[in-house]
Amino acid sequence: MGVKRKAAAAILVLLLCLGSLWLQGGLDYHWDSCLKAYNQVNKPPLQNQPHQLSNSSEADETQGPPVLALCPGQHFQVSVLVSHLLAAQAYTSDVLLQPYLSSWDELVKFMESLGPMVSLISNEIETKTAIIRQLALLSEKSPEAEFVPDMHSGDSQTGVKKFAGDPQGAYHSVRSMIWTELNRGIVDFHHQTDSGCRTLLRLHRALLWLKLFLEKLAETPTAGRLRSPSDLCREAYQNTLSHHHTWFVRRAAELAFIALPERGFFFRLVCVQNQEELSVVLTRVVDAIGEIYDRTQKALEENAMLDLP
Repeated sequence: MGVKRKAAAAILVLLLCLGSLWLQGGLDYHWDSCLKAYNQVNKPPLQNQPHQLSNSSEADETQGPPVLALCPGQHFQVSVLVSHLLAAQAYTSDVLLQPYLSSWDELVKFMESLGPMVSLISNEIETKTAIIRQLALLSEKSPEAEFVPDMHSGDSQTGVKKFAGDPQGAYHSVRSMIWTELNRGIVDFHHQTDSGCRTLLRLHRALLWLKLFLEKLAETPTAGRLRSPSDLCREAYQNTLSHHHTWFVRRAAELAFIALPERGFFFRLVCVQNQEELSVVLTRVVDAIGEIYDRTQKALEENAMLDLP
């Protein structure tokens, strides 16, 4: 019995390590800290206040697709996710951080619904979103005024001074955060830091994995059987996040995907009856995620931040 308990404890430590390494892209640097986690009690996730929004944007009110309804009995709500994603689209090329992080809150619920193996990964994502929220809070509490340029005026020299508590300040959007951290010297292009930009990059990579998984799940083949969600998730991972992980993490992650539920579970999760209806709903989600991903990708690429350590 003692041997079984030790084996179970070892497996638990491995799973916790995977969760912490998921967005880091490596194993060696963090191995010692993973071992120390053996006797630690997991802290409850930070309580984040969601950004309450309707499931539409001003641009969609007259000609957009119909509003998605709430799905009774489900913790994850696809309609809420789409609302946050639409609200995050600012101007023509920027992303508002508050609804962006609220989108991740809902995506975390989605991952938690897939089972304990995937929910360990969602814990690490919650840590990332908490970092950006904390940076924004500290920036708001700063007694000093700061000059934040108008990112959309076409003139980088124009702008206004932003004071503590101003919602249009340093961490108002992706581009304002990038500008602020570059000018404050917070971003390090050679060493790991907890800067908002580096943290955003890790979330950005994970968002591509989820986008590709949902895109594959929405596909309806003209012939042949539908592929299992487990295979689709593993394939999406291989094409995205696996490029930033060590061999060990890749093998362990792919084993975790074996435990994913079957396709019928996803029908119930978003309150649809068949694959055709699932495809319609997930296409809405994928399109909204794609717009956020493209805007973030462009902002990071313009500032040479796609490979921050």
